[in-house]
Amino acid sequence: MAPHSEAAALLARSHRLGADPRNTNYAGGNTSAKGTATDPVTGGEVALMWVKGSGGDLGTLTEPGLAVLRLDRLRALTEVYPGVEREDEMVAAFDYCLHGKGGATPSIDTAMHGLVDAAHVDHLHPDSGIALACAADGEKLTAECFGEKVVWVPWRRPGFQLGLDIAAVKAAHPRAIGCVLGGHGITAWGDSAEECEANSLFVIRTAETFLAERGKAQPFGAPLQGYEALPEAERRSRAAELALLIRGLASQDHPQVGHFDDSDTVLDFLSHTEHPRLAALGTSCPDHFLRTKIRPLVLDLPPTAELDAVAARLRELHADYRDAYTAYYRRHATEHSPAMRGADPAIVLVPGVGMFSYGKDKQTARVAGEFYLNAINVMRGAEAVSAYAPIEEAEKFRIEYWDLEEAKLRRMPAPKPLATRVALVTGAGSGIGKAIAHRLVAEGACVVVADIDTDNAVAVAGELGGPDKAVAVSVDVTSEEQIAQAFAAAALAFGGVDLVVNNAGISVSKPLLETTAQDWDRQHAIMARGSFLVSREAARVMRAQGLGGDIVYITSKNSVFAGPNNIAYSATKADQAHQVRLLAAELGEHGIRVNGINPDGVVRGSGIFAGGWGARRAATYGIEEDELGEFYAQRTLLKREVLPQHVAAAVFALTGGDLTHTTGLHIPVDAGVAAAFLR
Repeated sequence: MAPHSEAAALLARSHRLGADPRNTNYAGGNTSAKGTATDPVTGGEVALMWVKGSGGDLGTLTEPGLAVLRLDRLRALTEVYPGVEREDEMVAAFDYCLHGKGGATPSIDTAMHGLVDAAHVDHLHPDSGIALACAADGEKLTAECFGEKVVWVPWRRPGFQLGLDIAAVKAAHPRAIGCVLGGHGITAWGDSAEECEANSLFVIRTAETFLAERGKAQPFGAPLQGYEALPEAERRSRAAELALLIRGLASQDHPQVGHFDDSDTVLDFLSHTEHPRLAALGTSCPDHFLRTKIRPLVLDLPPTAELDAVAARLRELHADYRDAYTAYYRRHATEHSPAMRGADPAIVLVPGVGMFSYGKDKQTARVAGEFYLNAINVMRGAEAVSAYAPIEEAEKFRIEYWDLEEAKLRRMPAPKPLATRVALVTGAGSGIGKAIAHRLVAEGACVVVADIDTDNAVAVAGELGGPDKAVAVSVDVTSEEQIAQAFAAAALAFGGVDLVVNNAGISVSKPLLETTAQDWDRQHAIMARGSFLVSREAARVMRAQGLGGDIVYITSKNSVFAGPNNIAYSATKADQAHQVRLLAAELGEHGIRVNGINPDGVVRGSGIFAGGWGARRAATYGIEEDELGEFYAQRTLLKREVLPQHVAAAVFALTGGDLTHTTGLHIPVDAGVAAAFLR
């Protein structure tokens, strides 16, 4: 059924506003519309309000993301409001105002929309508006910028009382089209959807113009000698190295996925004298610091400092950060406060290199970085016309450890088994590797799709959901340089690597006398040497992170079973199988587990079989190639054909969290080949 006309217009307006990052940050702000509909119980008309619910993003808002409330019941809550000290109780009362079932959970800002006497209301977090809201003399600047059209509302934590405050402001200022909320954002209103949107954009663009015309040229101070951005290639190389250490530090309390940003906005901020002072003040808008924590960790060394010195200093600063955050929590926590959620930074700033941001998944890490970009823009605007003056630390704590925020976190679904893990799968552009990549992403991992065929890798990464889920890298596993580049790409995309699957391979199937030295060398270069090189780089990366990890080899039944006309392939698979045992013995002290999987007869979907191996094996057995899968199935104990997804399931079984004490193991995935039973 099509949405109500008011809801449809609201969604369209929300999409337009949310599509432009100048208007509001990701998942920030909310919009509403009021109208009438037929009450299915009485048949009469009922006044309703449609408002963006808790969570979600304006740019991608859908009808299920709207909460629908009866306006009469919502406004009747003013009669039972117990006062600001108990205003949180009103959030539960919103559920009794809902019209019908379904829809989104009403957000804390619902009162702001329902109590304001306007048919349409927008509450947004534009950088320009927050710059005025966080300026030391924001009230004076707001009057200078807008005159009587926009009114200043002093800081108040979002909630029912703020809704009453804004309603009173509108009633007392009939010519006003909106307000600037101290330390927070803006709210605008209108009699129609078009008027409301126009008023919101007027506030935002007028503030932008005011800051640009009135602002000083160097809001972040003079250039800081020696803190200029490194050249791009050098900058990203250093970032890839530092990402491993920093992700390990940021994951002391909870494993984290990383995101790297070396945009001009970040590099310019870090190259000026005032960046240490401003960063220490922290962010202000609640949407900002809920994702970035109240302040970032900032490296206080120039970008040309020796890497060892940088690493040592980062460890010192991380210890200081944890102490300071713990002290912040203890200063403000009460006996009723939620437990501290972790003392590691969400944002780490490295002058001349860029910004590292962290979260429970790639999207959360990326959005945290985007919010800090918003914060930099806010600081620039406030410093350009005044001084940046965010809300007090105690107020930040009240929001960060708010019972309502804690309740929102509790409503989130449980993480998937491989959440926060970053996997690199070689040969992932087709066949078994592709199936493994799909399974790992389905279980919550981020995946680096590594394949010598770039087009295949890109296609698979797209299937997996794009850059928040998977990235493609082109890699020839016989090249040390390309392998290093693949792991560096993983570090820049996701912060590092926790899980490596050695799957890349070819097959040379010939009798001994027809197998050339070139055949032998090529087979061993790709599989025995290639998996060694990949594992060596994986071990270096995992040890640098200090988070342990998994290395899984896709070996073969042929590693333990001798078959005819297969000397090169089977010998290299035996080499890989023993690498599993050797590396398990060596890397265990670093928390790195190494295991193998021995498939057999994976015909359908296999890149190796499609590349000629199938035809040669069929000829060896005297059957047609399209009969090969069934032939392999019939010689097994279970009489079942093995498919790529069965191998992928074994990879997940080894890495999904249940076999935490298993290393050096080979799992057969062959439907039962008695001759290949491990002894």
